[in-house]
Formats: sequence, C-alpha cells, structure tokens
Amino acid sequence: AACLQSNIQATFGGGEANVAVSLANYGMRAAFVTRLPSHAIGQGAVNALRALGVDTSHIVRGGDRVGIYYLEKGASQRGSVCIYDRAYSAIQQAKAEDFDWDSIFEDAVWFHFTGITPALGGNLVEICLQACQAAKAKGIKISCDLNYRGKLWSRAQARAAMTELCRYVDVCIANEEDAKDIFSIEAADSGKLNKSGYESVARQLAGQFGFEKVAITLRTSLSASDNNWAGMLYDGTECHVSKEYHLHIVDRVGGGDSFAGGLIYALLSGKSAQDTIEFAVAASALKHSVEGDFNRVTCNEVEKLASGDGSGRVQR
Repeated sequence: AACLQSNIQATFGGGEANVAVSLANYGMRAAFVTRLPSHAIGQGAVNALRALGVDTSHIVRGGDRVGIYYLEKGASQRGSVCIYDRAYSAIQQAKAEDFDWDSIFEDAVWFHFTGITPALGGNLVEICLQACQAAKAKGIKISCDLNYRGKLWSRAQARAAMTELCRYVDVCIANEEDAKDIFSIEAADSGKLNKSGYESVARQLAGQFGFEKVAITLRTSLSASDNNWAGMLYDGTECHVSKEYHLHIVDRVGGGDSFAGGLIYALLSGKSAQDTIEFAVAASALKHSVEGDFNRVTCNEVEKLASGDGSGRVQR
C-alpha cells in the first residue's frame, strides 16, 4: 500500500448487512442471514447489527474466522485499494443444510443479496440459488446488487453464476461496469450522465432476464475525493433519472449498499418511480459523508435532502 499505517481501524460491515442496517434505520423490520463463529469477534459482529435494530436471530453460528477485507482509503488522485482475506471464513465454508429457508422467510416480503456472496466460492452459489428458489416459491420479491468484484472471481465465473441466479430476481441493481463485466452489456452511447446510454443498459438487462425494475447508479469520478452522483430507475416502461449531487467524500465504502437500502425502502413504501430513485440517491449521497460501512442516517434526513435541502448547515 502506498501509505501503509502502523495502526489499523476495524469496523464491521458487508454488502447485505449494510442494506439491513439502512432498512432498520428507516423503521423497517430487517433481518440479516449469514454464518459467523461463536467466539468474541463473531459475537461482536452480531452485537453491532443488533445494536442498530437488525434481527440477528437467523444467523448461523459455526466456523473459525470472520471474513476480512483491508481498505486503504484513497484521496485526490490516489485511488482506494482493497485486499480481501476471506478464504476459510465461516460463511465461505457454509453448507446448504445450514440454512432453513422456509423458516427464515416466514413473514418476509423481500429478499436481497449481492454478487459478492456467491463470489466467495465453496457452496455459496448453491446456497444463494436455494434462497432464491425458496423466496420465489413464497412470492417474496427478490433484489440483487450485481457488485462484480474481480479480486474474488473471474468474469466467466461471475457470468455463469449470476446468469442462473438472475432468473429469480425482480429488481436488479447495477452500475455500468457491472453490466459490462458480468454480462457484456454495454451502453449504446457513452458520456457524462448520458441518459440514452444508461437506458440502453437497463433495457438490455431487463430484456435478458425479465427484471421488473433495473436501478443503475451513475458515478462520475472527478477524483478519489470528489464524485458526481446520480441514479436511474427503469420501471419496465420508462427511465427515471435523479438529480445529480456533487460529493466530497468522507468514505465511499457502502455507498452502493446505501443506494440499495434506500431503493428497497422506497419501493416497499409505495413511492412513485421518480420519488424512489430520488430517495435512493439522496440516501447514498449522505452515506458518502459517513465513516464506516453502515449508513447511519434517518428517513427524515434522506427526505430532507431529496426534497432539495443540501445546505449542510448546522441544525440547531
């Protein structure tokens, strides 16, 4: 690493866990499913989620390791660097029989997973597939954030697994790079916030897999410290584009997950397509100002920003 420090700060987080925290913050009943060791570090992860209102009762205990990733946070022209240390983690060594999906999905209305989980290898593609099949059998809506991570698996592996899993997905969340890396779907046009190009990606994804909705995050990276941020929601008929925010970034990790959490909340709340994408993008814009993986903001804070109050003034 370019700026390796002698001290490391540790926080708990992870794709689906971050989404669960967002939903709990917005007042929804959210449960997180994984496998964690029964030792103190595993319990610390459980406690961190429980403290933020997430239901941890379906977390399976077993194994020896909690998966780790190391992040060197970039700034200005130096990009962030991530190193994964997730081999032999408790979830990576999970077996299909560890999870009783019929029981887990009792009273559930939505199931969310990301492309990071099946990328961990082992039995996780099969476990995700069984979860999707069980959710679909119960009429539960399924969302997936494609989240391609080239350091975890190859494009060919991702394409094979996600092609099968996406057959069950109702709401697909992606960015332009995910669609290209996994499914070789590219924008017909390119350019800064080019609506027709991103609409082309959304329509191609929906056409290939039958998604009811496709949400695409639109990030223009000016530097590691400054991004422009917006989003698009394709509702099966037309595309709805949010306002664009200029972000001065405190921490961008979890930014996509906060978008997913905002999107799911807005869809479950019955918001219009335009209001849904505005809420999701505003939620994620706020997350970029928060340290750590979790988006520790309230529904009212998101609504305030989505309605146009982005002054950043002290609230007294």
